[in-house]
This record gives sequence, structure tokens and C-alpha cells, in this order.
Amino acid sequence: MRWNICVVGAGKIGQMIATLLKQSQNYAVTVADRDLAALSTIRALDIPTKQIDATDPVGLAASLAGFDAVISAAPFFLTPNIAKAAKAAGAHYFDLTEDVAATEAVRDLAQNSETAFMPQCGLAPGFVGIAGAALATEFDTLDSLHMRVGALPLFPTNALKYNLTWSTDGLINEYCNPCDAIVNGERTKTSPLEDYEILGHDGVEYECFNTSGGLGTLPETLEGRARAVSYRSIRYPGHCDILKLLLHDLGLERRRDLLKEIFESALPRTDQDVVLVFCTAKGTKDGALREQSYINKSFSRLIDGEVWSAIQITTAAGVLGVVDLMRTGQLPSKGFVRQEEVKLSDFLATEFGQLYRAGDVTEVHAAA
Repeated sequence: MRWNICVVGAGKIGQMIATLLKQSQNYAVTVADRDLAALSTIRALDIPTKQIDATDPVGLAASLAGFDAVISAAPFFLTPNIAKAAKAAGAHYFDLTEDVAATEAVRDLAQNSETAFMPQCGLAPGFVGIAGAALATEFDTLDSLHMRVGALPLFPTNALKYNLTWSTDGLINEYCNPCDAIVNGERTKTSPLEDYEILGHDGVEYECFNTSGGLGTLPETLEGRARAVSYRSIRYPGHCDILKLLLHDLGLERRRDLLKEIFESALPRTDQDVVLVFCTAKGTKDGALREQSYINKSFSRLIDGEVWSAIQITTAAGVLGVVDLMRTGQLPSKGFVRQEEVKLSDFLATEFGQLYRAGDVTEVHAAA
């Protein structure tokens, strides 16, 4: 069955999603946005567009009529409006948000819905939750699950050792908002930038620390089954100390508008990036204490004649992999759908999930 998809949001991730859909014989795609300049970029890719106003619920719902599914690649604060319009239009709904409040709004809309609502479908939350859930099934009893993700420049040149690779608003939310976790067996909130650790991979040293939004619904799912569950962002050493100076000592956690201006004026964007997913679980298996890890390292690459960044590819593949599973009847078609309901092996077998196999993959051996 061929699906007709509307991607709301013509930014860098929306462009990547639309490009991948255009290449597939299983989908037709249209990109909607209010920004005519952004839409002209999409039209240059030979992809149909329509101008919409995501703040107008009636007009938006009318614009989404006739689509099988809607993918929101718009800013998180537009999530509730777009999800409501998708429900009114009778379309399945997917998004990339890491925002907890926006996800709760989507969950409320999913109640008694005749279509599926699946938020948090990108990289983290998204793919990392699928990988983490697969790791958890490896054990007879699960003690801990720690998931870490970094979208990093291949060639860091500044003191932060960081370049902008995706939404600045989303990045700031990660650094400033409370973090979901399981601590001592109970679901709780932890502080961002804490629980610092050092890890290494392929001869490179990284630092990790708590950030918000990456776990999705996993703490809720694993509560009562695990002693500890956490999500941490991966950065090059020294990044966390500078963030604490900016956010705490200089008080920019209370001036997110100013922090965004500083980041966007001082940190250049780059397509020369790497995305590292590093998940580790510990528990008992056949009576013995065991540890298992899943590592995936993805790089920018050439697709459809253009170079796309690793964060664009992994985020777009994250949402399109689950869209493909729903199109083929491998996921629930009604109500709220969690990332951990997706089997990792099924995801990686989709035409879009296979993009993760282009990275340096150390797979778990779970049938899940």
C-alpha cells in the first residue's frame, strides 16, 4: 500500500525526510510550511509543497485532509496544534519532539483515536529508545540501562568543541529542563548537566552528562523492572564545564532567548558531523551478572546527489523507519504508540532503518 505523507516543517530535518520519501516507491510526499523561502528550497528538490499556518487549527486541518500520515518536523511548541489537526483530518501522526509537555498533549489526543499517534520518533528520543528496549530484553532481570547519544562535529575547533547540527531551541531545552530517570527503582527527575562520566570509543575520549527528553516513555515502561535508567548526551571533554559557566554562573538558564542568540551567532553549523549512540545494560542472565552494549556510529554521506549531515540522516531515518512499520501493519494503527513497542530487528530491516546500518554498528543479539 502506497502512503501519501505530509511533512510539516521545511527545515533541515524536513528536507531530509522529504528527500528520503521521494526516493521510495512506497510513498508520495508533500512538504508544508508558512515560510515561502523554505518552501522554495523544497521545490528545488522537485518535491510538492503547500503553504500553511500551523497556528490556524481550522485551516491546518483542512490542509491535512487526504493524507495517510502527518510528520511534524516543526518546532516543539507547534506540536499540539499539528497533532490536533492531524486527528481532525483522520491521519496518523508522528513527530520528533523531545519536549515532555508536548508529548503529553499528543498522548491526550491519542485517547479513543481511530488513528495512531507516535511522538518522539527521531534519534533521541526515538531510535535510542528502540535500541535500549532491545538491550533490556537480553536479560532475565534488568539492573540498569544507560543510554548516551551525541551529535558532534568531526573536527571541533572552538572551546565548546561543538557546532550546531540541529534545533537550537531543542538543544537549550536539553541543557535546561529536568531529566526523566529511574533511580533506586523509582521514576524521578534529575538535574541536567549532572551524573558526569567519561567514556571512550575508537580511541576517542568523550564526556557524558544528564540532558532532558532523550528517554521518551522508557522510564514509565521500565519502572519496577530496573534499578537505574538514564539518558546522557555525549560531548567532547570540557563542554560541560563551559555550559555550567554559561547557564549557572552567568545566569543564562533564565535567559534562554539570549543563550539562543549567542549560540546561533557564535557557533557555526556543520555538515561534517558524527552521531554516536552508546547504550549499556547490566543484569542477570542464566544466573550470572552480565553487561551488554549497543554502539552505532553514523557519519554524513551523499544521498540523491547532496551531502546530508549525520544528524539529518539518523533523525529522518528514525521517524521514517517507524512510519514504514506502521504502513506495513507491524505497529498498532490506533491510539498512543511508544518507541519501545518497535522491535530493533524490524526497524533495521526497513528501507529507512537500513541507513543506521551504514554506520559502524555493534548489534545486540536480541531477537527483539
